[in-house]
Amino acid sequence: MDILADIRRRAREARQTIILAEPHDDRVLQAADYLLKENIIAELILLGPEDKTRKRAKELSLNIDRAVIVDPATSGLAKKFGDALHERRKHKGMTPEQALTQVRDNLFFGASMVKAGIGDGMVAGSLSPTPKVIQSGIYCIGVAQGLKTISSFFLMVTSLTEFGVDGNLIYADAGFVPDPTSEQLVDIAASSAAHCRMLLQVEPLIAFLSFSTLGSAEHPKVDKVRNAVKMFKERYPDLKGDGEMQLDSAIVPEVAAKKAPGSPVAGKANVLIFPDLDAGNIGYKLTERFSRGSAIGPILQGLEAPINDLSRGCKWEDIVDAVCVTALQAVDRKKVKGASTAGAPRPDIAKLEAECSR
Repeated sequence: MDILADIRRRAREARQTIILAEPHDDRVLQAADYLLKENIIAELILLGPEDKTRKRAKELSLNIDRAVIVDPATSGLAKKFGDALHERRKHKGMTPEQALTQVRDNLFFGASMVKAGIGDGMVAGSLSPTPKVIQSGIYCIGVAQGLKTISSFFLMVTSLTEFGVDGNLIYADAGFVPDPTSEQLVDIAASSAAHCRMLLQVEPLIAFLSFSTLGSAEHPKVDKVRNAVKMFKERYPDLKGDGEMQLDSAIVPEVAAKKAPGSPVAGKANVLIFPDLDAGNIGYKLTERFSRGSAIGPILQGLEAPINDLSRGCKWEDIVDAVCVTALQAVDRKKVKGASTAGAPRPDIAKLEAECSR
């Protein structure tokens, strides 16, 4: 299964409206050209000065004619978004003036558009640090109902078909939470399970990783994972999760038969929950290099609506993949909330700004 081709196909069918917050990056313009040419999403919104953005696209021989371009620095929507942000953050001491200044920033303006339903999701980070991307999501959108933890995962795409789902696995958290508590590991596992269903389209089989397998070692770090497994099973009895277990017990059937007989996930896990960011970061990079595979992400999870981060070293193709995943996340979040999965209608920015100025 070519998982990335399948994700692009499904994103095209989803017909969502996605915001790209950094079109002053040539890679973003290249991705925009491809997304529009291939008709992968319903609508594309770019944030920045329209004349400058379109001029740069023409200089690069790129066609972004169908994109909607909005400049946060001059948009009349900023007042509405600033009022909404102030209402959300005034308990933290944010003033109306600070809120208005904040939403003039592309990332916070784009996240506000998602919150307002003008867009279905946003992708940013090719020119911005990850903490700022995440902050825009927390401030303007908030954490998904039932969760307390924003985390991330990597979709690992390898040719090693004996592991995971034809060589594809979910690794979490390998990009954001440095030292998750037991409670946070539960949230990370629940979010990752949902993304396993969404992206790999199979039942999630979740392994909570450790240097111990089902009591083979004793240590406070093992206790953290063991407690997380206990809480996870109590909170999500319909999901298959187990641990603590070593990596080989999680993905190698022969080892699982010896170390974890009777486990519902050992030897066949497709979602790997790492005990901390050290293990997750090392694990995904080892997998990527040794398998000569691809690591798609980090993809954020746990927000009420999708905002996704990019590596500042990303290629334009990575931006395309992030947009496609964001579109699928948007549909999935709408299903969870019982809302229509249709994409946001084509934004009539001029009309919205006129309404805001009345």
